[in-house]
Amino acid sequence: MPQPSLPSESLAYALQRAAQALEAVQKGTALPQALAQATAQCPPAVRAAVQDLAYRAVRRLGSSRALLALLVKPALQARVRDILLCALALLQDDAKDAAYTEFTVVDQAVEAIAAQRRTVAAKGLANAVLRRFLREREALMAEIARQPQARWNYPTWWIDTVREAYPDRWETLLAAGESRGPMTLRVNTRRISVAAMKACLEVAGMAAEVIGPVALRLAHAVPVERLPGFAEGWVSVQDAGAQLAAPLVLGENPRAGMRVLDACAAPGGKTGHLLEMADVQVTALESDRTRVPRIYENLERLGLSADVRIGDAGNPSKWSGGGWDGVPFDRILADVPCSAAGIVRRHPDIRWLRRAADIDALVQEQRRILLALWDTLAVGGELVYATCSVFPAENEAQAQWFERVRTDAVRLDAPGQLLMTPGGAHDGFYYARFQKR
Repeated sequence: MPQPSLPSESLAYALQRAAQALEAVQKGTALPQALAQATAQCPPAVRAAVQDLAYRAVRRLGSSRALLALLVKPALQARVRDILLCALALLQDDAKDAAYTEFTVVDQAVEAIAAQRRTVAAKGLANAVLRRFLREREALMAEIARQPQARWNYPTWWIDTVREAYPDRWETLLAAGESRGPMTLRVNTRRISVAAMKACLEVAGMAAEVIGPVALRLAHAVPVERLPGFAEGWVSVQDAGAQLAAPLVLGENPRAGMRVLDACAAPGGKTGHLLEMADVQVTALESDRTRVPRIYENLERLGLSADVRIGDAGNPSKWSGGGWDGVPFDRILADVPCSAAGIVRRHPDIRWLRRAADIDALVQEQRRILLALWDTLAVGGELVYATCSVFPAENEAQAQWFERVRTDAVRLDAPGQLLMTPGGAHDGFYYARFQKR
């Protein structure tokens, strides 16, 4: 842990905390959980600084690892390694985009290493490594650019999968993951109009652009507590691509009282959107009971209610509350577990935590859930299959498989594959829609 003598507002302190989170990610912990542990006792300003450093480090983990391998031959202590990885991630920025000066990064990285008894002996090495990078930056960056994992900052299997799936667009798709996704709001038109919400944001000094029927994209991200009317349920944060789900499920003229199942519902964003759009009966199903409170919290903030159940979407008889009651649903949103390969802009750790073997396992799980949910759908009803993935095995291949195995499924129009682009309005999603005949 960082020593008490290191000022908490210093970059050195933030580097130590970010390195702690980075170490946890490399051991298999998701970045949000790793950050929560690393910053548990930190004030908000420090947490924000650590989060920024950690996200930068994870986004550039491939290039930083390659650089460190060129700069240091002996194995390093994990904490020394991870502080250097965080520092190298910062130093790769162009001067005009740099969050800190080169001198500050080197000085504070060395301070971070010197402040801990177990790493102090490596402060000279750290100083030499970082200064050598600055001297030889152009040659070093050119050398690592020949390594795909360092060039693109993704595992090799991920690069190969994307290149095979999108031979004309794979570079653009990979590059999109290097940038942060925009902060997009979904306006609750039960409470306020889109125009009025936009005006409220502008009065608060937050420029926003209308990019969808109820979607506003902020020019700059802000903490949600600063959003006008957030606590009162005027808006929710939801990617523009995710906002396509509820309209696709409900259609143009949803019937009042229609029974709708939102499977795999946490944290409740799509559940809330369904209820904002129409007076329907929504069952929100979630298998992870630790995430269920988030559904209730979001619904309470929006002033809405749903029948929240806990259970495996692939085993309706075991849902909490006595299982599925046998009354068919008119609409089902099957937002199935997936690789999350489409949301790497917001969750850069996913690329390092996933393994190639995970995809086959997820495909089987998705099929199990689809078949089970189909049996709960009314004749004439519709099911929307959704993922936040860009891998065809989880998306179009699944839709085609489902058409083959369920002869009572009629495929309807749907957006299909949405791909993210650098600076684009939405993340990567996939949607397919089926009617039961």
